[in-house]
Amino acid sequence: MDHTNIAIIGAGPHGIAAAAHLRRASVECHVIGTPMSFWQTMPEGMLLRSNRTATSIAEYDGPLSLESYYAVRGQPLELPVPLDDFVNYGLWVQQQVAPDIDQRVVSSVHAQADGFVLTMADGEQLSARRVVVAAGIADFVHRPGVCRTLPPEVASHTADHRDLSVFSGRRVLVVGGGQSALESAALLHESGAEVEVVVRRDHLNWLHGGKYHRKLGRYARLVYAPTDVGPMGLSRIVAVPNAFRRLPRQLQNPIAYRSIRPAGAAWLQPRLEHVPIHLGRVVSQAATVGSGVRVELDDGSNRDVDHVMFGTGYRVDVAKYPFLDGRLVERVRRVEGYPVLQAGMESSVPGLHFLGAPAAWSFGPIMRFVAGGWFGGRSLTQAVTRRTTPDAPRPTPAGVPVGDGRAP
Repeated sequence: MDHTNIAIIGAGPHGIAAAAHLRRASVECHVIGTPMSFWQTMPEGMLLRSNRTATSIAEYDGPLSLESYYAVRGQPLELPVPLDDFVNYGLWVQQQVAPDIDQRVVSSVHAQADGFVLTMADGEQLSARRVVVAAGIADFVHRPGVCRTLPPEVASHTADHRDLSVFSGRRVLVVGGGQSALESAALLHESGAEVEVVVRRDHLNWLHGGKYHRKLGRYARLVYAPTDVGPMGLSRIVAVPNAFRRLPRQLQNPIAYRSIRPAGAAWLQPRLEHVPIHLGRVVSQAATVGSGVRVELDDGSNRDVDHVMFGTGYRVDVAKYPFLDGRLVERVRRVEGYPVLQAGMESSVPGLHFLGAPAAWSFGPIMRFVAGGWFGGRSLTQAVTRRTTPDAPRPTPAGVPVGDGRAP
């Protein structure tokens, strides 16, 4: 059986960021996963709504930044960044920090006396003193109850599709008012589908698209952090996870919600000009009718469509990671599916760490975004090296080597 100091499960932005920071500190780690795999399943034509700095992996200013990638390519950086460009950027960072990546699938993780044993899909095993779970959100897709009663031919989640052009000429009802729902609706419309959108809330939230940054000029950085999460004022609070986590929970919850409430990028508005959007409506019933589906809304109106697409987001529950042994999960203290983490993103099981969205309950909303990898990678590295590093977002040094509870 092979052995490693730290096994990182996941090769998306958070796993890659962790590898970057650990290897800069000369800490051995073994990265397992298909690089940027989740991002490569997202619908073609999507654009990232985050700004220049927040779209960077591991650091927002330095040799691994998004700007450095475009400089290497000899191309100017333009916003919004196309999904395919971001995927290629992630693969480029991965080549810089983890060219030796292990692309096998981890089928199980079990605890042992001095660490953990990872069993691969090919039957081989790897022992590790620590395991870092950076496996993303693909296992957390939220499908409403009404969706679960319908066959996949007529009902799906926005996460299920790479090529939306297959819906050309078909009637599609999109449910949801966040970025994934609204951008999927725009892409469907542009692909020739007949689209309607149903939104539970009585209004849509639109991001301002940097309007206030431009008005404030060089003073914008005083109220907006490079992480680009949260409105003016709150942005600086949520950008410092070690400070945010010390706030009373009755403050954390509303601040977190205000920072990540469902919203669409401003550049989507003109693309949805000819798409009917029904506000304050909920799907109450849905049933197959012939080759399509009849949807009843809570106002009693019906829609006969060919397909219903739910942009209803993700709900974290680490017990849904298929590779984590059930007995191991039972030892992880959790609050509504989120692991309760301490310094170094470490769970109640010594040596078991969680990065990305599962860390949001403990360290705040930026952990749900690419920019959360800056803090996650540094915090993990600090814990395993016992070094002290500043908590606030800043460039990292150059020269990268080639159970359960209820939320209050």
